[in-house]
Amino acid sequence: MNIEIIGAGEQQIPVSIVPFGGDEKLGLAIGEVVSGDLQRSGLFRLVDPLGKSPHAPAEVNYADWQVRGTEALAIGTVGAQANGRVEARFRLLDVVKKVELIGQAVSANDGQVRAVGHRIADLIYEKLTGNKGVFGTRIAYVNRQGRQFSLIVADSDGYNEQVVLSQHEPIMSPAWSPDGSHLAYVSFETGHAAVFVQSLYTNQRKVLADFRGSNSAPAWSPDGKQLAVVLTRDGSSKIYLMRPDGSDLHRVSNGSGIDTEPNFSPDGQALLFTSDRGGSAQIYWMPVEGGAAQRMTFGGGTSYSPRYSPDGKSFVFTHLSGGKFYISTQDFQTGQMEMLSEGGWEKKPTFAPNGKLILFASEARGRGILATVSSDGRVKQHMFTQSGDAREPVWGPAQ
Repeated sequence: MNIEIIGAGEQQIPVSIVPFGGDEKLGLAIGEVVSGDLQRSGLFRLVDPLGKSPHAPAEVNYADWQVRGTEALAIGTVGAQANGRVEARFRLLDVVKKVELIGQAVSANDGQVRAVGHRIADLIYEKLTGNKGVFGTRIAYVNRQGRQFSLIVADSDGYNEQVVLSQHEPIMSPAWSPDGSHLAYVSFETGHAAVFVQSLYTNQRKVLADFRGSNSAPAWSPDGKQLAVVLTRDGSSKIYLMRPDGSDLHRVSNGSGIDTEPNFSPDGQALLFTSDRGGSAQIYWMPVEGGAAQRMTFGGGTSYSPRYSPDGKSFVFTHLSGGKFYISTQDFQTGQMEMLSEGGWEKKPTFAPNGKLILFASEARGRGILATVSSDGRVKQHMFTQSGDAREPVWGPAQ
């Protein structure tokens, strides 16, 4: 993917990433990944090392870096090991206080050099911001080219694409299992919407729900022991729970209207979902075992596609108002809604595992793209696939 940063944090931390010593090719590759990750976050300003190449703390002249305005300095070495693995030893230094913040070795198999870079970037991000990094995580999305639909898994920066499924029938609503080993999704290959589950390790897939009518909107429980699905087998769309092997199917939503797009709370005790039971599409909450539902969104417009924040204190959703779709969040305690995006064709938001970024589907230059916005609305970026229209994004779990 090509990634464009279109917004940045209010205060960026000046960081310099010195090319790692040792194996020059590996050092350049890892440095490129680390720099790219930090820059895309919008929270860091990269300071050019200008030919300086210290690889150990004793070689660092702090005064040189202070003059350039650098506050944090990453140095290290990298090399191939006899066991076929790549190992990087890196240090993060506080230039202002002249102390070491991190000293750690990171290794991976020879073909996973980018994973080493992502891990180092995650460690730097966490030390300097206090929040967990998500550079080493994965995303899933659907790419459409003409009549060809492909379900794709990729690193969070769009690299290392893996085609999970490719066919001429639509694919929708991918959902990660909590351990990142499986994807549930909706496919129309049987002639109508059916829910499948597929292993990302073996590619083995099975039908989870293919009842009469429509089967849609799968969502995993946090413990991976249940899935919520939306079925029309009894008439209108209602939410059901089942086990990952398809057993113990039972309905949990009732009442009039359409209930769809369920999402489990982080503790697994409640569901958010979309329903038109009040006359227009809005977000509702109910206990996971069923029972009385509570309306969460009010005011003008309609609301869709709710997703809990990882800490359970808020949720993100798509809000339609004045003919435009906006990515919005709402706090559970205050009920206050905040629009984070510019408005347009913006749908299917999904939180990163650290709760600091939101991935969603958007449009730019006449085609479907993926986009991210920070939870405070300040950091924005667009992610363009090489070809086709990207849709239905979902952020994978922490690794």
